[in-house]
Amino acid sequence: MEKTEITISALVEAPIQKVWDYWTQGEHIQGWNFASEDWHCPDSNIDLRVGGEFHSTMAAKDGSFSFDFWGTYHEIEPHRIIRSTLGDGRKLEVIFESQGDQVLVTEVFEAEGQNPVELQRQGWQAILNNFKKYCEK
Repeated sequence: MEKTEITISALVEAPIQKVWDYWTQGEHIQGWNFASEDWHCPDSNIDLRVGGEFHSTMAAKDGSFSFDFWGTYHEIEPHRIIRSTLGDGRKLEVIFESQGDQVLVTEVFEAEGQNPVELQRQGWQAILNNFKKYCEK
């Protein structure tokens, strides 16, 4: 069965070092890794090395629901690209393209089979938009 890939992106008005740090440091990930204001990311741990793992918990602020998002890093080129496999086996690629004082962040990921592709695209884009907003503070 052919996998559906979803691509999202955001142009972040911040220098590459800041964008990289905010993407790869757990204390910053907790500040942006959620799709809406009624959710949050109470926990995030990063072992940024090939073979290392990442783990974040996303939770509704009212305590009604939470889930873990995790995976393993396979390729890391600082300030350029991160490739990983999610806990459910899907592939994820994050590309950082420095454009002066801006960075184009692009995520390419395999869709999961339970939710409509457009819903997944919207959810991941909302999180990436939160990342942009967090970086631009």
